[in-house]
Amino acid sequence: MPFGILECDRLEVVPGTAPLRDYVDAPGELGNAAASQLKHGTGRLSHVVLIPQPSDSPNDPLNWPQWKKDLILLITSMNAGVVGAYGPMLGPGFVPIAAELDITVEVLSQATAWLILTLGLCVFFFNPAAKIWGKRPIYVFCSLVLVIVSIWGTVADTYSSFLGSRILGALGMAPYEVLVQATINDLYFVHERATRIAVWNLFLLCGICGAGFVSGYIIENLGYEWTFGVCAILFGITGIGVLFLVPETTFARPSNVYAETVTQDQKPEAKDKKVGEKGIHIEFHDLPKHINGNGTTGEVEPEMSYWKSLRVYTGRYSNAQIWKIFTRPLIMFLYPCVFWGFLIYGTTLTWIVVFTVVNGVLFTEPPYNFTVGQAGLVSLSPFILCIIGEAIAGPLNDWICIKLAHRNHGIYEPEFRLVLMVVVATVGTVGFFGFGATVHYQTHWIGPVLTYGLANMCLAFGSTCVFGYVLDCYPKLAEEAFVAINARNFLTFGLTYFVNSWLARDGALVVFNVLGACFLGVCSLTIPLWIFGKRIRSWVARNKFLNDFMRDV
Repeated sequence: MPFGILECDRLEVVPGTAPLRDYVDAPGELGNAAASQLKHGTGRLSHVVLIPQPSDSPNDPLNWPQWKKDLILLITSMNAGVVGAYGPMLGPGFVPIAAELDITVEVLSQATAWLILTLGLCVFFFNPAAKIWGKRPIYVFCSLVLVIVSIWGTVADTYSSFLGSRILGALGMAPYEVLVQATINDLYFVHERATRIAVWNLFLLCGICGAGFVSGYIIENLGYEWTFGVCAILFGITGIGVLFLVPETTFARPSNVYAETVTQDQKPEAKDKKVGEKGIHIEFHDLPKHINGNGTTGEVEPEMSYWKSLRVYTGRYSNAQIWKIFTRPLIMFLYPCVFWGFLIYGTTLTWIVVFTVVNGVLFTEPPYNFTVGQAGLVSLSPFILCIIGEAIAGPLNDWICIKLAHRNHGIYEPEFRLVLMVVVATVGTVGFFGFGATVHYQTHWIGPVLTYGLANMCLAFGSTCVFGYVLDCYPKLAEEAFVAINARNFLTFGLTYFVNSWLARDGALVVFNVLGACFLGVCSLTIPLWIFGKRIRSWVARNKFLNDFMRDV
């Protein structure tokens, strides 16, 4: 029972559990098993076993040069950053924008809610589509949509036209909110993922948080239309990057060596098997040395040319029935770790979106009486704290996993990703409860501004835990899992639709006390997940319905 995580007595190898380090400190001959057959990292990470194991193909994204992987991550993350800004960028100017469009502030906030609802529906189409036809056609199409709707928003002169541009903007936003994590899964090994998830999330959160202090002055000096104009320019630049520098990353990858799950009542006859003191049974099966991207044997395929890699459509990547692929995200709610991720990420990000909806009202009225530009500067706090949080969260999460695996005789458990939830709960509690209290008791503006930043900082740590954990548990179901987690958009839609009315009726103290209590309740679910997580993964692996439904054939 490593660190309180209960062992499973039904499967000898539970999916997600893997050798992350050489078994140099394990008993008997186990220390030589992984080192002799599995591919390792390089340099100071030469002792780390690569999970997943890369194929021999030069077209396997895991084998691409590090600069190429990081460039793809940078471009898609930059697009995610602008997407993050697209939703809340009008927040600081809600009062003057509503007056200009001849509507109420509540109706204007509902326009954001409709965007979020459409976004929630769109991810149920685009991510399964990426599972079938690859990620590149989705990225290219949605980048074009983002440019078009941003230009539309710039020239819209009625509320109906404005609302139409906002709603259709969700079509382009969808993949950059959830598909980037699946791209990270394609490009990076387990010990690298948390840091890269932190990079993506840094751009996304900086977009969400940083939009305000830039857009506030744009709205005040140039008019709200120019917020869309700036987005059109930025989406155009990043869209060109997607078109020429982001090839398809989906790859059908069979490993040269793999560990097979074996039940207690089976009598395996593995070519090479070793059993440790904890009953961990790992079988190493030799597959043909040369395997191409389609999983067929033969000579090592030649490296694809640059121009050929820019093909928008590269074939179908799943043989499953289309209706199954599009309904899988709903089935993912039966996976306890995915449902936990939905609750953690959903509540935290939804509560943070609430800040962007109410700040334009709270800070432009007494006792603060900020101008639109000053109300936008409130976002400087979460912007700075998110950068600090992401700079710490990703590398620290990967470091914790490597260290705990070392102390666990080289065996990695996905639950090691959950350690940082202690930081999430602590920082989030101060952020949510503190914001409501400081606004209610009308403290100096530093109080609500700082607690607003801390609430955002907790999401920087939380998203690294959530997406890292889910990726490590079910890497082959990344697209489906992230759609399920981002069904939180429906929760966000409901809350943003009426939050200003709730705030006006009950006040900031009541609203944020309720949000803080819900946040703490959800975070507490991490404790049973830590204890029973391995047994839960075993149950999922033994569930015939789930395995048959998710099988990619």
